Amino acid sequence: MSGTTVKSTSPVVPRWARKSTLVLAISLLALAVFGTTTQTWLIVHLDPAQLGQAVNSQDGLQVQGSKAATTVTALALVALAGGLAASIAGRVARWVITALILLAAAGIASAAAVVIADPLAAAQGSIAAATGITGSNVSVDVTVFPALAVAAGCLLGLGALLIVPAGRYWKSRTKYDTAATAAGGSATPTGPADEIDSWDRLSRGDDPT
Repeated sequence: MSGTTVKSTSPVVPRWARKSTLVLAISLLALAVFGTTTQTWLIVHLDPAQLGQAVNSQDGLQVQGSKAATTVTALALVALAGGLAASIAGRVARWVITALILLAAAGIASAAAVVIADPLAAAQGSIAAATGITGSNVSVDVTVFPALAVAAGCLLGLGALLIVPAGRYWKSRTKYDTAATAAGGSATPTGPADEIDSWDRLSRGDDPT
């Protein structure tokens, strides 16, 4: 009688659903949005008579994204914190985090789209600070960075939507899991462990190797 080999039935985690992959993608997208706000979003061409010593007449008045759309910087940081928190959150908390990241992504995309739609209004604060004059008849050029912020915001929202279905493959760790491990000895993990899982086990004193 030939023997039979029993294989583990642990579910195979798709690449997109891996905790390390999804958290890294959300973090990189949030950092990309933050990075765009450090760049020039608007270039305002003023009448040389209005410039004085405020700006160079050839380059124009350059307005950074953090000044053209002040909320985008804050929302990018919210999304970054949410992505990192999702890696250690429980099932219910992941729903809350998903909602927060979705709201942040929507805010980022809409705020950047408003700048593209009405660049003069977005630049008025910087114009007033540089020249002391508001409502001037000026021309404003929009750089590529607001559009990149819109694209990154949309991708960030898509990444947030993947948290909930991907979370089904993530192992939940609660105080009950800790108690069971203490009572029954060290638990042997099933399935491949990603980088975040290994770090969590190492922080608890377990050797992931």
